[in-house]
Amino acid sequence: MPLPAEAVTVLGNILGNRISLSRSDLDLHGRSEAWFPPTPPEAVVYPETTEEVAAIVRACAAHGCPLTAWGAGSSLEGHALAVKGGISVDFTRMNRVLKVNPGDMDAVVQPGVTREALNVELRATGLFFPVDPGANATLGGMASTRASGTTAVRYGTMRENVLGLQVVLADGRVIRTGTRARKSAAGYDLTGLFVGAEGTLGLMTELTVKLYGQPEAISAAVCAFDAIGPAVETVIQTIQSGIPMARIEFVDAATAAAVNAYAGASFPEKPHLMVEFHGSTAGVAEQAQGFGEIVADNGGSGFAWSSLPEERNALWTMRHNAYYACLASRPGATALVTDICVPISRLAEAVEETRADIAASHVPGPILGHVGDGNFHAILLVDPRNAVELAEARRLAHQMVERALRLGGTISGEHGIGMGKLGHMAAAHGEAWEVMGEIKRALDPAGLMNPGKMLRQG
Repeated sequence: MPLPAEAVTVLGNILGNRISLSRSDLDLHGRSEAWFPPTPPEAVVYPETTEEVAAIVRACAAHGCPLTAWGAGSSLEGHALAVKGGISVDFTRMNRVLKVNPGDMDAVVQPGVTREALNVELRATGLFFPVDPGANATLGGMASTRASGTTAVRYGTMRENVLGLQVVLADGRVIRTGTRARKSAAGYDLTGLFVGAEGTLGLMTELTVKLYGQPEAISAAVCAFDAIGPAVETVIQTIQSGIPMARIEFVDAATAAAVNAYAGASFPEKPHLMVEFHGSTAGVAEQAQGFGEIVADNGGSGFAWSSLPEERNALWTMRHNAYYACLASRPGATALVTDICVPISRLAEAVEETRADIAASHVPGPILGHVGDGNFHAILLVDPRNAVELAEARRLAHQMVERALRLGGTISGEHGIGMGKLGHMAAAHGEAWEVMGEIKRALDPAGLMNPGKMLRQG
C-alpha cells in the first residue's frame, strides 16, 4: 500500500525537513551488508527526541504505516530493511551520551550512539563498554539484535549488559524497563523481552548499559595450526582449564589468505587462533604462558604474544576487517553470512562438518568466529546474479542450522533472525514460536513494528 499523503503531511508537521522522500535517502536505507536485494522504504524520518519518536509512532499507527528502525545498517539478516514498505526511522541523530555514572559503572545513552563513540566519551573515566560485534554498530541496533562479538567470552552479550530501556510502544506509549540496580525480582523482565526483539515490539529511545574498569594490563597472542581440529580443541581445553580469556577468535586458512591479500599481512595460510587477556601485569603473563602450553600440546606454531597497544590494535583491526577481506577475495561477490552457536564440547564437530560441507560445494565459504562461546560464522561468497550459487549457499546455511539444532545449539548466536533465518524458527522453537507471536499481537496488534521479521506472518 502506498504511503498515504496524509501521513507525510502529519510527519512533516512533526519533523519539518527531517522527513525525506529523496531517492538517494530511500536507496541508502534500502541496502544491507549481505545478500538481500535492495528494499527501499517509502520515507525516512530523523527524530531527535523520544517525544518525536512517540509522535511518529502515533501518526503511523493512525494511518497504518509500517515502521522499521535504522541504526548503522550493519546487520546481516536484513533486519533494517522495510520489506513491507512504510517508514524507516533513522536514529543517527539521537546519538548523545546522556549520563555517565562512574561510581555505579553505568551510562545512559540514546540509541544512535555507536560503541566506538561511547568508548571515546569514556576515555577520561577509566571505564569502557566491552561488547564488540566488529562493526561500529549503534547501541540501539546492538540491543535490538542481542549482539555480542569478540569479547563475549569474558564480558557477555548485550543481554547481560543492558540494565534498562526507554521504549516507545506501537500505540505511542512510552515505557521504562529495568533500573540502574544490578538485579531485580520485581515483575516480568521487560528489558530482556525487548533486547533481541529486533524492533518488532517497540522502538528503543534510551538504554542504560553496564561499564567496566579498564584492565591494568592487556596482552594479545596469535598462533597457527596445521588443521582446524587441533585449533578448536585448543579453544575447548583453554576454556575447560579456566584461563580467563577476554577474547578468543578463530579464522580458517581461507580467511587468513584473504586477510593477507587485503591488508598486506603475512599470516601462514593455515587456521589461526587470536586471543586476548585482561588483568594485572602478572596475571596476563601467567594466562599467556598457560595458553601457550596448551597451544604447544596441540601442535600449534608461531605462538607470539604482545602487550604493545599498536601490535594488539593491528591484530584486532585485521580480525574486524576479515569480512571485507573475504568479500574482496572474490571481486563482485556478495555474501550470505550465517552463524550458529553450539555447546563448547560440540564445537570441533560443528566446525569440521561445516568445513567439509563447504569444501564439497562450488561456493567458497571462509569460516571464522568467536569460538570462545561456541559461536562461528561462514561467509558464503556468491555472484549476486547467479541464482544457482545463491541456492547452494542457502542449502549450506540450512545444513549449518540443522547441525546446530542436532548438537544442542541455536540457529543464531549473534546475527539474529531478521528475514534470513525466519524459515528456521519453527524448527528451533516449536510451540514457543507461537507464544512469541502472541506477545507480538498483544503489543502490536496491527503488525506495524518491523513487519516481515522474526515472527510468523499473517
